[in-house]
Amino acid sequence: MPYSFRSEQWLPYPVDAVFAFFANPENLPALMPPWQRVRIERLTLVPPRGNGTQVPAKAAGAGSRIVLNMRVVPGIPIRVRWDAEIIEYETNRHFTDRQVRGPFAFWQHNHHVRALDRNGPGVTVVTDEVNYEIPFSIFGHMAHALFLHQQIEKIFAYRRERIIDALARATSTQPAASAAPQDTRAS
Repeated sequence: MPYSFRSEQWLPYPVDAVFAFFANPENLPALMPPWQRVRIERLTLVPPRGNGTQVPAKAAGAGSRIVLNMRVVPGIPIRVRWDAEIIEYETNRHFTDRQVRGPFAFWQHNHHVRALDRNGPGVTVVTDEVNYEIPFSIFGHMAHALFLHQQIEKIFAYRRERIIDALARATSTQPAASAAPQDTRAS
């Protein structure tokens, strides 16, 4: 059975800075909860093609691969590998990663960014849309109902909390404006 998760966050930074941060896979471990102890085991960057805009220096373009090693359940020291590939990339608009191998039967995460000029310069909306399937048939669905759904929500909530500080360190600038309320929906 397919599941989906959606999260939206307003960030007080220009779209090019926000996109460059998310498109650099080296920034991922800093956005993951400490209990996961995420490590990048292997990173193969494919330079993105330009779309008329300047391409970020360390962006993972289509065809890039990242292999992560992490804990998937809090308090349990079992680690798993997560091998993902960037399958779509458009500078300052979106990119999509898909699990090649890992804990899910299927996982595809679409990262969208868009500038909001009506709120002044430097405000960006980040929308994450995740489609996934759980392995292990009925047992996987039970795990999703009991804890996995909430765990995914908590991981993205942690990310939303950390991103402002991470962007401030990465860009060495102060936010342009205060962020508006966030909207997170899951189904």
